[in-house]
Amino acid sequence: MTAEKFHLGWFGAFVPHGWNQPFEGTEASHRDWLDGTFHVDLARALDRACFDVLLLEDSSMVSDTYGGTSEATLARGVWAPKGDPLALAPLLTEATEHLGVSVTASTSFYPPWLLARAFSTLDHLSGGRAGWNVVTSSEDRAAQNFGLDGLPQHDERYERAEEFIDLVDRLWSSWEPDALVMDRETGVYVDHEKVHPVHFEGRYHRSRGPLNTLPAPQGRPLVSQAGGSPKGRELAARTADLVMALPKGVPAMKAYRDDIRARAAAFGRNPDDVKVMFIVSPVLGATEAEAAERFERRRQAVRDDPTGQLVGWSGSMEIDFSRFDLDEPLPAAARTNGHQSTLETFRTWAGDRTLRQAVEAYRTEAVELVGTPDSVADQMGAIAQEVGGDGFMVWSQPPTRQYVTEICDGLVPALQRRGLVRTGFSSTQLRDNLLEF
Repeated sequence: MTAEKFHLGWFGAFVPHGWNQPFEGTEASHRDWLDGTFHVDLARALDRACFDVLLLEDSSMVSDTYGGTSEATLARGVWAPKGDPLALAPLLTEATEHLGVSVTASTSFYPPWLLARAFSTLDHLSGGRAGWNVVTSSEDRAAQNFGLDGLPQHDERYERAEEFIDLVDRLWSSWEPDALVMDRETGVYVDHEKVHPVHFEGRYHRSRGPLNTLPAPQGRPLVSQAGGSPKGRELAARTADLVMALPKGVPAMKAYRDDIRARAAAFGRNPDDVKVMFIVSPVLGATEAEAAERFERRRQAVRDDPTGQLVGWSGSMEIDFSRFDLDEPLPAAARTNGHQSTLETFRTWAGDRTLRQAVEAYRTEAVELVGTPDSVADQMGAIAQEVGGDGFMVWSQPPTRQYVTEICDGLVPALQRRGLVRTGFSSTQLRDNLLEF
């Protein structure tokens, strides 16, 4: 196999870490996560292991979809508690040298000007390592926290998001790169002729502009997105630098990446500028048998108590899974205005399985990776060669220090020995590092 480098990212959230997972090892404390200590340590480990980016998801609700109450949500810690990742991001970039940090912020709730300014500022604070992970949100309970009765329909949310991103791009470009003069002799700090109002008038958004801060080091902070539905894929191919994806199995992964690249080319973009990274959750062991045993223990834990998985699906799909018979397939009548791609991916994958069987077998990852660090590294290399993929996004929910160590000190060195991932950085900026290969 010809070694072709791919990128590594970590997909996480500002949430408690591993408080109820004894098989993952014990934590010194599970109450200190909101001071940022755990996530700063995570970022340092990822930086040392030459990960390109840490992507922090977010949501703005305490879900009560499952059973019509928030009891299960809060008891399992599935959707809450959760800290604001935008407030956490400067701590992470201050503690690292090369790791990029992409923060989720919703086009349904943020005003475009405020978001553009916040991420431009974060790009300055990080020296060009900031990213915006675009979501439209999918939960009416979140909308109600912002004074709305509910979210617009799925396709309209993406139309709004497309216009939102166009406006944010114009605001980021409202200062010419050389607008800062700082001429002591003339007393001019900024050349006013190089700062321009945008006078944006759209169907959903409008803003006079310009921003009142200097141009971001990257010009345009990195934009990431997880487009699964046709509308989502269109948005990702048109606007994103990084696409996080969850198709099930290698053929679906290849088809997804090919589709995104074709759509990007149709928009006049270079497909190589759009990096598709697939979510994986490698299960590692010192031997193949140990890894298989650990994988089965995780599956058994879900089999014994499927509530946590059902609560997660209920919140993301806006469907109350407590209403359904676990010994029957998901009813065909179940529909959502939430994560439509999640629902359709689930239907395709589950097939004729009962919900109980689906819960037992389902994994929130594109492909299962189980084995020793060396065997998993070989699997990842073979998958990347077949898919043509740009990289993998490691996901662990909730994260634990033990798992971070297994990935950064076990799997990554095995990948590096095979020449599959980077051992250093050629740039101090996130976009340049992603475009390096």
